[in-house]
Amino acid sequence: MKTAKKIFKIVGIILGVIILALIGYIIYLFASYHRIEDNLPLEVESHAADAELTTEKEYSALTYNIGFGAYTPDFSFFMDGGKSSWAKSKDSVLKTVQGAGELVTSYDPDFALIEEVDLNSTRSYHVNEYSILKECLADYDTVFAQNYDSAFLFYPFTQPHGKSRSGLALFSRYPVTDSLRRSFPISTSFSKFFDLDRCYSISRVPVDNGKELVIFELHMSAYGNSDAIREGQIRMLSENMQKEYEAGNYVLCGGDFNHDLKAAEDDSTDKESWAYPFPREELPEHFVFCIDQLTEQEKNDLWDSARNADMEYVPGETYTVTLDGFIISDNIECISYEDINTGYSYSDHDPVYLKFRLKK
Repeated sequence: MKTAKKIFKIVGIILGVIILALIGYIIYLFASYHRIEDNLPLEVESHAADAELTTEKEYSALTYNIGFGAYTPDFSFFMDGGKSSWAKSKDSVLKTVQGAGELVTSYDPDFALIEEVDLNSTRSYHVNEYSILKECLADYDTVFAQNYDSAFLFYPFTQPHGKSRSGLALFSRYPVTDSLRRSFPISTSFSKFFDLDRCYSISRVPVDNGKELVIFELHMSAYGNSDAIREGQIRMLSENMQKEYEAGNYVLCGGDFNHDLKAAEDDSTDKESWAYPFPREELPEHFVFCIDQLTEQEKNDLWDSARNADMEYVPGETYTVTLDGFIISDNIECISYEDINTGYSYSDHDPVYLKFRLKK
């Protein structure tokens, strides 16, 4: 009996400690939770030559979600049903981000929109990935919009995902006069601790006719079970873009839309829940996805810009989808559009490259 009581006592103490730790962690989550300020002015680091955009000249833009430097082709992510919660090593992060930066540089874009860039995160060994990209793109004006600053996630228990600070980096060969961070609507329920903060940046580049090229860079929430969140984010973005167009400006919007950009809304094929077709009718008048200006054959032949990370990349077996791209206003002409095929060498995404012209 004494032995049994002793065992029950030890078990009770252990359970009590676990419960107290769990309560303490929940208190920590609520106490540390915060959303980054909306309408937040962003600092512009100026390195570009002093020049203005002009109409009827060809320019280029590239968007690329670099996946916080973790996604080598053999990497799978625990939140997507895969194995790992961290990148393989610090050295792997350094090489992968450097490789992604050099890939962007090789296309010599006038504007580079790069998403999921970590500043100081457990999952990427606290590497400042923005600094690496700035070295690769040294002659560009650059703006960073922090997407989220998450609390320490104690899961999975074998390798806790930890704390994440990540965001969106814009690089411009032309001077950016100012930039603003806008907060997307996100979940307000308990799931807000797992549905990370989301934002887009609005950056202004002067044109020699007195107008501005207004660049929206975004990383939308993955579609889940909430139509309200998805619709709220699209509505907010659309209203902001329409406002700029009505002011007479040119609007270029690029990034990771976390929607299947190839699929029509009435597509009956099975889709992943995080890759819902983008509702085209929600776009304001005068705006179109560049991908929709291609022929059906050209669209179908495009390389998919992202892969599922539930497993390593196996061609022909891993689920792939196009999540990344550009929206333009009708005073911008799309000259060419390409999804770059690297075989997902540096991320679970591949870049999308656009050539365009500002109309008179």
